Amino acid sequence: MKLGCRMLFGVALVLASLARPSAQGVTLAGDLQKDWAAQKDLMMKIAAEMPEDKFGFKATPAQRSYAEQITHVAGVNLGLLGTLGAKTTAPAVNTKATDKAGALRALEQSFDFGAAALKEFSDQQLAEAVMGPRFMGQATRARIAYFAIAHSQDIYGQMVVYLRLNGLVPPASQRP
Repeated sequence: MKLGCRMLFGVALVLASLARPSAQGVTLAGDLQKDWAAQKDLMMKIAAEMPEDKFGFKATPAQRSYAEQITHVAGVNLGLLGTLGAKTTAPAVNTKATDKAGALRALEQSFDFGAAALKEFSDQQLAEAVMGPRFMGQATRARIAYFAIAHSQDIYGQMVVYLRLNGLVPPASQRP
């Protein structure tokens, strides 16, 4: 099953569960906020792992640099979560940063914006359809947010390769 189909199936299951009250107090909104926070933590750790002098590293000349991978995630986060219709205003983020501090700041700002935006929506509002980005068309807020998480997971996988090519171990693979 392709990632998109699995994601749609997962969102359908979550939306179907909205009709049943939860005995444990688990909510779609709460789960999404936890997943967003966990994704921020994962991405901030891998972004910080590369030394400053390697932020221009590219696995091949045609690919993005390490800094560009990070700022790409920041830009996509802003773009996707900006379609949810939240009252929270997106910050001015430097998605062209090439230095470590600037790229990490852009990534953090994008995740903080997403966290603030997601807190505005109830389970029912997350299940409402909005006009997403052009390539998605109409979609539920939940699908758009989970697409942003899936996108950053994809880039995370690419960043793992960048670290390994530089003799570094990704944070998730490091032993305590």
